[in-house]
Amino acid sequence: MSPLSYFLIVLVSLIISYRLKLWFTRLQKFDAINHRSVHHTKATKTGGMAVFLSLFLCSLYYYLHSVQIFDFSLLIPLGIMFVVGVYDDFYNADFKLKFFLQIIVAKILIDQGFVIDNFHGVLGLNEIPRLASQIFTVFVFLVIVNAINFIDGIDGLAITEAIKVILLVEFFSLHSTALFSLGVITILSLLPLYYFNFKKNYKVFLGDAGSLFLGTLIATYLFYVLGPEYTFNPIFLINKPLLAMSLIAYPLVDLLRVFVIRTRNKKSPFAPDQNHVHHLLLKKGYPHFLIVIIIQSLSFLLLLFSFWI
Repeated sequence: MSPLSYFLIVLVSLIISYRLKLWFTRLQKFDAINHRSVHHTKATKTGGMAVFLSLFLCSLYYYLHSVQIFDFSLLIPLGIMFVVGVYDDFYNADFKLKFFLQIIVAKILIDQGFVIDNFHGVLGLNEIPRLASQIFTVFVFLVIVNAINFIDGIDGLAITEAIKVILLVEFFSLHSTALFSLGVITILSLLPLYYFNFKKNYKVFLGDAGSLFLGTLIATYLFYVLGPEYTFNPIFLINKPLLAMSLIAYPLVDLLRVFVIRTRNKKSPFAPDQNHVHHLLLKKGYPHFLIVIIIQSLSFLLLLFSFWI
């Protein structure tokens, strides 16, 4: 992929984002404003659509030119989660149905080789039996996807989390990973969303289509890190599971925290509320952009600390 390709991907994403926003605005398809909303302006949930469509069109171009820049079969699990997210954005899918489909997607990824079959010394375990590894991988996939979905509550947070994970996985790797091109296209497709996401009027949200798609991509990246093909650059010495958990420390901690709070309040762990950390910072008067900086800065500090453990 050339620098011109990078520019064209950003341009395509920008055009798609803009056209989708205009289309949904004409149709008056805006995100509902209620007591849980942190925004009070009209916004469309088309960001995830723009990102996935940009990725799909770019992949289709290379596929038609017989250039396999990454394993195109990965578009199947990513596409399924994208469609589930689109449906959820407009019809509020039952969480049981989403869980069932997430399990199916996890199994597809497992069959494509993205499986956690080695604990790398954690709890004194290394290789684990096939059935146990598949069950554990499904569980971890559910946690990661829903954790990313949960933090998509303010401008730019989920976008930045995804970009951070992709860049750091590639940064710590000795060589470019097999997911490099997929990650680059996704990052470039996400960049225009910063503008549309942080606008004051007629904003564009990532939506569940985007957060579920990004959650699946992040899970795929982390499963790759835990696999045998991922090799650290020799200047970095860190345990693979520790790195994987450190990369998504905030989503994991926030997910556990809200689950505990909701369970104590005798509510469903999946019942939406405003108990996330970013909600608490909003109530203190911090703007969205500053909250993203605070959370990601703390995440980086935790990541640096993990290298000393």
